[in-house]
Amino acid sequence: MTSPIRFRISPLPIDEFTPWFQLSDSDLVARGMRRMIADSRPGFPCRVSLVDASIGERVILLPYLHHPVSGPYRASGPIFVREGAETAALEVNEVPEYVRLRLLSVRAYDREGIMVASEVTEGSELPAAVARLFGNDRAAYLHAHNAKAGCYSCRVDRA
Repeated sequence: MTSPIRFRISPLPIDEFTPWFQLSDSDLVARGMRRMIADSRPGFPCRVSLVDASIGERVILLPYLHHPVSGPYRASGPIFVREGAETAALEVNEVPEYVRLRLLSVRAYDREGIMVASEVTEGSELPAAVARLFGNDRAAYLHAHNAKAGCYSCRVDRA
């Protein structure tokens, strides 16, 4: 389905995570992180490349402050980053496969970071959900989370 709203999904920048891959497993654990080997696909969605890791690929599971607002909706959650990932560059209205495959909780926030609307949708229906949520004039940006596991998935902005 084509969305009447132009939107862009944003990956996280790899530069933020590259240093973690140089640390030992015990140093990662001391920081609340874990190095893992992907043993299923899908199952280890990288927030930098916006693809699921291949079986056998190394990833780091870490807590990430994805909503760094000063207020009640400040939030962090677990994310995966693939070793050697490159920051994705998506086209307007492009929805990556790793998003389309999952049930999502999509939350709309105003400019101050206060949630103004939310809904649960299949990832394949994300464009329609984006259109509905951005239909609220107060919605400045959206966050998508994997509804089952609760992990932060991605940010969606008007394009």
